[in-house]
Amino acid sequence: MRTTVVLLQAISCCWLVSATLSKTDAKKSHKAEAETTPAELSVLDRGLVVSDTHWKDIVKEEKRYSAHIKKGFQGQVLGYVTPWNSHGYDIAKMFGSKLTSVSPVWLQLRRRGPETFDVTGLHDHDPGWVKAVRKSNKKVKIVPRLLFDGWSYQDYMSVLASEDEIEELASELLDVAKTEGFDGFTLELWSQLGGNKRKELVHLIKHICETLKTKRLDCILVIPPAVTSSGQPGMFGREEFEQLAPAVDGFSLMTYDYSSGSRSGPSSPLPWVRDCVLQLAPTTQWRQKILLGLNLYGLDFANQGTEPILGVRYIEILREHRPKLLWDEYSAEHYFSYKRNNAVNIYLISLATELGTGISLWELGQGLDYFYDLL
Repeated sequence: MRTTVVLLQAISCCWLVSATLSKTDAKKSHKAEAETTPAELSVLDRGLVVSDTHWKDIVKEEKRYSAHIKKGFQGQVLGYVTPWNSHGYDIAKMFGSKLTSVSPVWLQLRRRGPETFDVTGLHDHDPGWVKAVRKSNKKVKIVPRLLFDGWSYQDYMSVLASEDEIEELASELLDVAKTEGFDGFTLELWSQLGGNKRKELVHLIKHICETLKTKRLDCILVIPPAVTSSGQPGMFGREEFEQLAPAVDGFSLMTYDYSSGSRSGPSSPLPWVRDCVLQLAPTTQWRQKILLGLNLYGLDFANQGTEPILGVRYIEILREHRPKLLWDEYSAEHYFSYKRNNAVNIYLISLATELGTGISLWELGQGLDYFYDLL
């Protein structure tokens, strides 16, 4: 039988959010049924956020959340939603009061030819859902992710070298935002060039963001970690951050997937996350614009590679294998082994509070519903 090590990363609060069973509880039947009644107290007030968590408490409590509790986290909170995870749409409505912005993963920007751009994916735009989210929070911003998709290297070179191309691109985004009623965009393009043409990318992004700002639209940029898992500088550094910070409203920092492939390990070790922030913003001037990435999925490491584990499957594994959850003090994450994870790491939220950053959640609906008590 193969032993698979599952690491519960710093993303959703389920692994931390479990209390130690009393001796009396331990004598009860091993059968654990989920409680579905609303919780008057948050997971913190119920004493569920502990390092010595127990599988039975997670199974019992994961459906008991406190949607009525007001947002306690002071920074920006960006939540991603994807069309392939319908529960994320429900989460955005249920906990909309705790989100400052929602980024549906709907859109792609394509270059059709010289000075010709087209935004695709608009068929996924659901005005009824957007209206429901805004009903839960009048101030929430809808900023769809815009992926620069299908671009050749020559497409990038042509656009980066031409002010006319850049002007046309920004104008297309303004038109789409106005027509669709969006509050801005979350741009994903930096990693596509593998760290090359940084100066030119900074110019392009500044132009796009400044154009959006003329119509009071938000501009968020997805950025890779400032430090790689091997300790080397990443593709986006302090110089680019300081140049873009005055124009960009938020930097969605991908501080997760530290361990990948066949190498088992933590997803978002706390010292690494801290280093990623401090490398970009050693002073606090622009730090509030950094949105620490918290992944709401776990990782299952097996012989054939790494597999993401979402909340439903996580609960199934706990019920079936009843594993002992172990605490890694260094990374501030839980993990366990089983034969043949998933958790929000409150320590990452505490780190965001300490450093004065915001957070970005990839993605809403992947983890367990009581994670949002921590926001």
